[in-house]
Amino acid sequence: MRRLLRDWVHLVRPALVLLAGIGIFLVVRGAVIPKAFGQYGHFRPGALDTIRQRPISFAGQDTCVMCHDDQAKVRASGRHAHVACEACHGPLALHANDPAANVPKLPDVADLCRRCHEKDAAKPRKFPQVVTVEHSQGVPCDACHKPHNPHI
Repeated sequence: MRRLLRDWVHLVRPALVLLAGIGIFLVVRGAVIPKAFGQYGHFRPGALDTIRQRPISFAGQDTCVMCHDDQAKVRASGRHAHVACEACHGPLALHANDPAANVPKLPDVADLCRRCHEKDAAKPRKFPQVVTVEHSQGVPCDACHKPHNPHI
C-alpha cells in the first residue's frame, strides 16, 4: 500500500506539469491570436479592411480593352488570349485613371518572355518552352514574335 501511494505521487507531478503547460499555452494563444481568427478559415477578417485601405493598383482586363481594342483583338485570336494585360504590363490603374500623365513603360520582352517560357522540367510538356540562350542568341523575342499573338 505504501508503495502504491509513493508511486502515485510520481504520476501526479507529470500530470500537473502537463496541465500547467496546457494552461500557459491557452493563455498565450488567447493573447496572441485575434478573436475573429478562423471566421473565414485561416484568414484574419481584419485583413480585408487593411487591404481596402491600400490604393487600387490594377485596372482590370475590361478597362484595358476599352482603349486598346485593336491589341485586345490580336491577343484574343492567339495563344495569349487568356493572359491578362497586367500580367505582362504590370499594374495600370494609374494609367487608366489618367492616360496622358501616366504613360506606362513597355516591358523588356527578353526578360518578360523568359519568365514564362524558359525551359523547365516542372512545366507541362505541351507548354511552349525554349532555352532562350540557344533559341534567340540574344535577339529580343519581339524581333521575330508578336507579343500579343506570338504565332503571327
